[in-house]
Amino acid sequence: MEGRLRGAELALVISNNSKAGALEYARKQGIRAEHRSVLQYGGNADRYNAELLSMMQESGIEVVALAGYLKKLPEEFIETFENRILNVHPALLPSFGGSGMYGARVHEAVLARGCKVSGATVHFVSNDYDAGPIVLQKCCPVSENDTLETLERRVREIEYEIFPKAIGLLANDKLIVKDHRVTILP
Repeated sequence: MEGRLRGAELALVISNNSKAGALEYARKQGIRAEHRSVLQYGGNADRYNAELLSMMQESGIEVVALAGYLKKLPEEFIETFENRILNVHPALLPSFGGSGMYGARVHEAVLARGCKVSGATVHFVSNDYDAGPIVLQKCCPVSENDTLETLERRVREIEYEIFPKAIGLLANDKLIVKDHRVTILP
């Protein structure tokens, strides 16, 4: 993969983690990168959220891609960017999703359940954790010899494949959402 999406431009990277690798990467590429934490706003989540929304609107953001963002987005964000916020989840939703199901916790649950397949899902963000309309999914086998690390690595490769594809589809107006279902246009 060459690192480019037709019809999409990375215009802003925001992280609440000042040490996030994405911030450093963006800065090296000449892309606006901002660290913002609710702590910078004295714990005032309303001010923090208003600042984030303002930054996105000032930057002309049309599509929001959440990569590693674990906090629930405020309703105002979801309404402002309805059907334009994508998230990638390290499981085949609706299984192994919801509050508290992220990262290693998901893979541990998949292994503990004895699942024969796992995978990744790209979905639109809604007011409920991991419950928005599904855009893309891809599965992979789970072997009896899998460890948390081997399964996580295999699923991450899928995430790296389907997340950019979904972003490209959305950025190029190839997705239609109706009645909680997603149609992909040719």
